[in-house]
Amino acid sequence: MNLIDQKKTLRNDLLARRDAIEAAERQRAQTRIAEIGAESLSAQGPLTISVFRSFGNELDTAPLMQALAARGHTLCLPVIVARGQPLIFRAWMPGEPLVPGKFRIDVPAQTQPVLDPEILLVPLLGFDEAGYRLGYGGGYYDRTIAGLRARKPILAIGLAFAAQRVDHIPRADYDERLDGILTERGYRLFDR
Repeated sequence: MNLIDQKKTLRNDLLARRDAIEAAERQRAQTRIAEIGAESLSAQGPLTISVFRSFGNELDTAPLMQALAARGHTLCLPVIVARGQPLIFRAWMPGEPLVPGKFRIDVPAQTQPVLDPEILLVPLLGFDEAGYRLGYGGGYYDRTIAGLRARKPILAIGLAFAAQRVDHIPRADYDERLDGILTERGYRLFDR
């Protein structure tokens, strides 16, 4: 099976696995992720952190966004500029208005400033212990992480339920490695 087919099969398996998480377990995990994330990511003081708005059966990031904002972090949300291009990040805080974006994901208005985050909280379908993630297949985060790393030090942290861990993520040369992972079981950085 080629790499594209391997990733497609794994995506389908991981979507089903994430769908199977029961509502009560999902709620407990999201609350715990917000607690762990706010504590762990605040150790260095206020930073600019890219979060993402959940869609589908992704974990609900709203509790974490609220907790980070309460600790004084500057938040921003990813915005798709065009297919094949890196994401940009526009300033946003919980409660501020959003406008329709691509893939039916609301984003901050174009009047909001573009920011370069120091920490990116990255969505994913699956992750492995080597620090690789399986995303949705558009390559947006891989291009974005590579571009930001070329300009400055950043931390790319995968945000997921612990059930999304797999033994191995099939990968290509362009797949960017995460610096860490945040789940309901904890926050940790991967060995370099």
